[in-house]
Amino acid sequence: MRLTIYGRSVVLKILLLSLAIDIGALFVPDPIIKIVMLVISIILISFTLFFFRDPIRQIPDDYKENQIISPADGKVMMIEELDETVYLNSRARMVGIFLSPLNVHVNRVPVNGTVGLFQYIKGDYIVAFDHKSSERNERTVIGIDTGKFKVLFKQIAGFVARRIVCDLRVNDEVEAGDIFGMIKFGSRVDVIFPENSIVKVSVNQRVTGGETILAEVQGA
Repeated sequence: MRLTIYGRSVVLKILLLSLAIDIGALFVPDPIIKIVMLVISIILISFTLFFFRDPIRQIPDDYKENQIISPADGKVMMIEELDETVYLNSRARMVGIFLSPLNVHVNRVPVNGTVGLFQYIKGDYIVAFDHKSSERNERTVIGIDTGKFKVLFKQIAGFVARRIVCDLRVNDEVEAGDIFGMIKFGSRVDVIFPENSIVKVSVNQRVTGGETILAEVQGA
């Protein structure tokens, strides 16, 4: 199983902690306590390796330049229209994706293009499935210009997630499916795109980062 580079320090710390628990268990005379300590050690390292997994993904063979790929694994929690005033500066559509602690948390670029906007915004940590979290929580806001249309997406920290990692910066050239960061321990990703788009997913649908087509921009 491949692990993401963004989790190596955490994995190392948990390995050392698990090792310390295992060594401590050797000196505990009570067999029940010894077993409990060993079980805790196994659970800790198993969950950590599971959470920081980085499965190999490949964008669809028939991917088109006007299609928007899901940047994250999770469940579509909302699809709505809004006035986007940060980057698109127009009427737009949004797909909000909720990531539970059990989902893959590595994030991927949704379109080919050039990064035209990057913002890191400090904020609260209300639950990610609350509509207000998109504007109140800690988040990164990233805009990509494909040359024909613009896409804005946000990495949003949740109640549990308190650490956002993002390698993208303004003027970076990116390709759909590229890994660019992750949100650690439960979170949300919003993807905002032109209003003249056909949404290809539905509320409560499970999506796969780097593979599921979220929408197709008409006339692009």
